[in-house]
Amino acid sequence: MGSEVIILPVIFGVIFAIAYLYFSTRNKERLALIEKGAEASIFVKGRREGAAPFWKIVILNIALLLIGIGVAIFVGSILVYSFGVEEGVAYPGTIFTLAGVGLLVGFTMTKRLEKED
Repeated sequence: MGSEVIILPVIFGVIFAIAYLYFSTRNKERLALIEKGAEASIFVKGRREGAAPFWKIVILNIALLLIGIGVAIFVGSILVYSFGVEEGVAYPGTIFTLAGVGLLVGFTMTKRLEKED
């Protein structure tokens, strides 16, 4: 009973600690560079020329992942009802395999999209 109460604050504490360390070290690095006389333009991450917008890449990858999962469920049902493969093997196997194929196709399409722009 007591472990459920402890887990949630520990998770939030870890997330807070990681964020705090990230921002405090970034601030210290920037202050050290400013003291040495570095330009402030190095702190701004500029967009590369020809880079596709982030939202297009995310939507493309999510769409291909969901398409892969949908096709996998269909293929899994064909395996179960036509070929007699066990449900516990057919569905997870095809879902993971075709979801991975969908993400791989999304990766290659993203690379092509960035080259094209």
